[in-house]
Amino acid sequence: MLMTIVTLYTLYVLLSIYVSVMQIGYVNSAKRQAPILLSCEEFLKAGDYSVEKEKMSILSTFVDYLLFIAWIGFGISFLSSTLSFENEALSTIAIVMGFVMMNSIISLPFSYYEKFVLDAKYGFNKSTISQYIKDTLISFVMSIIIGSLVIFGIYEIISNFDYWWLWSFVFIFCVVIAINVFFPTFRALFFDKLSPLDDEELNAEIKRLMDQTGFVSSGVFISDASKRDARLNAYFGGLGKTKRVVLFDTLLEKLSTKELLAVLGHELGHFAHGDIYKNIALVGGMLFVMFALFGNIPESLYLEMGLSESPYLVMILLLLFMPVLGFVMMPIMGLVSRSNEYEADKTGSELGGPAGGIELANALQKLVAQNKSFPLSHPLYIFFHYTHPPVLERLKALGVDIGERDKSALEGKCEAF
Repeated sequence: MLMTIVTLYTLYVLLSIYVSVMQIGYVNSAKRQAPILLSCEEFLKAGDYSVEKEKMSILSTFVDYLLFIAWIGFGISFLSSTLSFENEALSTIAIVMGFVMMNSIISLPFSYYEKFVLDAKYGFNKSTISQYIKDTLISFVMSIIIGSLVIFGIYEIISNFDYWWLWSFVFIFCVVIAINVFFPTFRALFFDKLSPLDDEELNAEIKRLMDQTGFVSSGVFISDASKRDARLNAYFGGLGKTKRVVLFDTLLEKLSTKELLAVLGHELGHFAHGDIYKNIALVGGMLFVMFALFGNIPESLYLEMGLSESPYLVMILLLLFMPVLGFVMMPIMGLVSRSNEYEADKTGSELGGPAGGIELANALQKLVAQNKSFPLSHPLYIFFHYTHPPVLERLKALGVDIGERDKSALEGKCEAF
């Protein structure tokens, strides 16, 4: 059984790296063709950024694989012998949080490199070292507090219920819903400073859009995201009465009022179609599959690992295999999500009036330029990773003539890898 588990994880790693290599080869070839949506310099720079990020992703995946082998081979048994206490609940929390914290610490160099080397090189990072340290420490403390409570909850369920995996799924699903409800408040308290939108005219236009879709919000807020990052973004957070509209200050700086309203119209389209509930249901489905699988693991696996079946071991195995199940489920979730995006684009263009489609198309093109998003990707990469349709397909659906693209990049070799 242990060999089967290792083989499955190995296949996941090999497939993941293969998809990334295909993407690198494709982008390396495509970035040397005639530019689209971007100037020649921007097109090449966006391609370079995409390739560098994918190379870092490959390295990260390989490190994760080494960690997986280490954890399965000796790491879990080391933690269980080092962090063992008389109180089983305390031991479970200490061992699982030790696992989580060790992985987080090992991932820090990748996080630092991405922000202060890669993102800084391409003009995205606006954060300081002190801000980064503060954010990291807050995240660590909150992870320890919230993580410990969640681990204790699952421990109690495993210890007291026969069908513990089913009740653990229900518990974690409730946690996911709670995160969706409280995320905007949490982010405002510890990370981004939110201030009410003071542009009365824009506020009135946004309210008009919300009234058209029946969206009731607790307010429209501006996030000072530019102190950390130069990318453009906006989101609708919360559920029920906690819903709020949050606009990044970078978005206000770069988009015209009509383009901004078109973007918000797109987000309201998600609300009108109940997409947030569909996404929560999909996540719930993935969680159910995970708990069903790991709730019925043969005892032989634990014996082969030299450990007895215990709550902490079940939780660690779940966490170890979460990326594998996520990768397998992603094509299904991506297919649904991409369909939702097309529908949201359609609603956004309709809410914007006769010129709504044009304004949304203009906004999408600005987002591509400002976020240095390379507009072309390998079909296999799109299948496994894209939650949004390729921007060229979205523009086509909005009636923008982008012409025919040369498909020879599909034969591209990974020259720079």
